[in-house]
Formats: sequence, C-alpha cells, structure tokens
Amino acid sequence: MAYFKIINKGKGINRLFIGGVHGKEGLSTIKALQEIQEDDVDEGKLTIHNCDESPYLSTLNPLYYKSEVGKEVLYLINYYQPQIYVEAHCYKKESYPKLIAPGRRTEEGVPPLIELEKGVLIGSASPNIRTTLFKKDDVCITLEMPCNPSYDSLDVYVKVLRILAASRNRGDLEKRMKEIYPVQVETARRYAREFFGDYPPF
Repeated sequence: MAYFKIINKGKGINRLFIGGVHGKEGLSTIKALQEIQEDDVDEGKLTIHNCDESPYLSTLNPLYYKSEVGKEVLYLINYYQPQIYVEAHCYKKESYPKLIAPGRRTEEGVPPLIELEKGVLIGSASPNIRTTLFKKDDVCITLEMPCNPSYDSLDVYVKVLRILAASRNRGDLEKRMKEIYPVQVETARRYAREFFGDYPPF
C-alpha cells in the first residue's frame, strides 16, 4: 500500500499529505490520495506519501513518534517543511461516536473531530507535533473517513483533499472551506481558540 508522489508547480508553499500512519488505514487512504493529480495544484509543491501497514499506536501517544513509522512521519515533516500538512486517516464505524464526542477533550486531551458530511471528519493534527514542528500560521489537519469508505464518503474526502491541495495559505483555505462548510469552519476556529489559545491550528 506504499505510495509516493510529488507534484511540483514551481514557486509557492510546500504541502505534505501523509496517509496510513498506523495500522491498516493505508488500505483505505491510498484510494483517496491516488486521486490527487497534477491539475489539483496550481502553484508550489505537494508531496503525497501513503505508509505501509504498521502496528497501531495512536498519534496522540508521544511514544508513537519513537516507532518506525512515527520516525518516518517526523522525517518527512522535517525534510519537506510543509506550510499545509494533512494526515489522512480512516476509522472503524464503531469509533465514530467517540471521535466526535464532546468528552473527547477530557478523555483523550484533544477536541472532538467535526463532521463535514458523509462521515468525513476534520480536526487538528496531534498536539505532539502541531506545537513543536509547525509555525502558528501553518495548517495542520487530520482528515478522517470510514475505513473501506462508501463512494459518497470517498468523494467528499477527495473533494476536501483537492481544496487543501489548491489552497495557497491559511486564509485561502479558510475562504474555500467556508463556502462549503461555514458552520464547521467556525466550530473548528472555536475549538482552536479554546484548546490552543494563541496558537490556533485552523
């Protein structure tokens, strides 16, 4: 399930999409990442990497970044220095209530994910890397869909990836996303202010 692609359109920002960062998620995320093509990027660079299967360890666990695949993720971030970073994930359907539950902040130390539509969820990348490897104005997104997604879920997931691939900066991304998901973007901004204070991820 490993997959690697670079789209280079010259001057502009660096973007990095990484899928399948733990367990067997890569079997699903590769279906979406392979849909991103040259025409989806107007300027700058997009690097896409889908990881091989690995033991499941949550990215919220600091020990994740000491694992083989965690070190791979850190290497890619440090090497490509992205201003837009996306972790492409998938979730088992029985995990959905837990991922969006308001109590997620108490139980796991992070805000709940936000549903865009068709079971596609969005949130910030793990605080373990968000506040240490990225600048305040960088975009660090976790994007989730059901594993073995339906056509509708996959379609929404790819649509959001294309928005991220085309965006030139945080402001451009927020503008594009607000046109389709105004309520969700405002919720994400509120969660960011509450959780990160003066260090908002989205």
